[in-house]
Amino acid sequence: GGKTKYTHSMGLLELREEISGYYKREYDVEVSPGRIIVTSGTSPAMLLIFAAILEAGDEVVLSNPYYACYPNFIKFFNAKTRFFKLRGEEGFSCKPGKINEKLSSKTKAILINSPSNPTGMVIEKEILKKISGFDNLIISDEIYHGLTYGKSAHSILEFTDNAFVLNGFSKKYAMTGWRLGYVIAPYEFVRPMQKIAQSFFISACGFVQHAGIAALRYAGKDVLNMVETYNKRRKFMVSALKKIGFEIPKTPEGAFYVLADARKFNDNSFELALEILNKAKVAITPGIDFGSGAKGYIRFSYANSLERIKEGMERIEEFLK
Repeated sequence: GGKTKYTHSMGLLELREEISGYYKREYDVEVSPGRIIVTSGTSPAMLLIFAAILEAGDEVVLSNPYYACYPNFIKFFNAKTRFFKLRGEEGFSCKPGKINEKLSSKTKAILINSPSNPTGMVIEKEILKKISGFDNLIISDEIYHGLTYGKSAHSILEFTDNAFVLNGFSKKYAMTGWRLGYVIAPYEFVRPMQKIAQSFFISACGFVQHAGIAALRYAGKDVLNMVETYNKRRKFMVSALKKIGFEIPKTPEGAFYVLADARKFNDNSFELALEILNKAKVAITPGIDFGSGAKGYIRFSYANSLERIKEGMERIEEFLK
C-alpha cells in the first residue's frame, strides 16, 4: 500500500536527519535528530511546546503586533500574554530593553518571530544574541526563514540551546496544504513533548514526511527562484502602495507581507479593509487582527502573481481616489 503506515511519533528518522543537516548547512549549528519532533504543521508543534511548559497563571512575553494565533494558544492553557510594543515609526524593530521591561517572576518564555508575520521584518543578529542572554526559555518561530531579501535571518540556536525552534515546510517550500512542520526542543523537554504528541497526534502523515525529505534534498534551486520572484513582487507592491499614499516607514526584509500605515485614509483599518473588499473586491487584512500595535495599518500579501497584484493595486487606487 505504499508509504501509508504510522511512523515514529517523533517523525521519520530520515527526515529528522535531513532537518539536522539543514540546520548545520544553513546556520552551522549541531542539532541532534533526537531533539526534533515532526508534526502535522507548525501549529501542532506550538501546542506541544505550550503544553509542556505552561501552567495556569504563567506568562509569555511577545511582541505587538503579533501572529494572531499566538495569544490563543497561551490563553488555552490559562496562561497570560505580556506584550512589548513594536513601533511603526521605528520600522517595527525589536528592542531587548522593551522585552526586559515585561519580564517578571511569572515569565515562562519569550516568543519571537523572525522574519515576522505581519511586519515582514528580520531581527538583527546582535538583537537575537541579546535576547538569548535573558534567563528565560526562548521560543523562536522561524517558519519564514529562507524567504529574505538581501538580508540573512539568523536562528536563535546560533546563540543558545535554551530555546525551542518552530519551523516547517509551508512557507519556504510552498507546502501549506501538506501540513508538515517540526519543533527543535531542549533535551529535557523532548520526552514530555513526545508523550503529548503520541496521545494527541500519533504521528505526522507518513507519505508527507517523505515529501519533506525530497524538499530538503532537491528543492534548493526552486526556492531560490521563488525568492527572486517574491522579491520582484515585494519591490513592486511597496512602490505601488507608496504611490497610492500608504506609509511604509521601512521596507519589509522577509516573509511575503507589507504592513502599511493606512491612517491617512481611515483610522479604522478594519472598516477600510471591509470597504475595499466589498467595493474594490480586493481582500486585504486589517492590522487590528495582529494586535493593537498594528491598529490603523493594513497587511498586504504578495504571495500572488505580479499580474494579480498589479490589478489589486489599481483597484485600491481607484477606490481611494
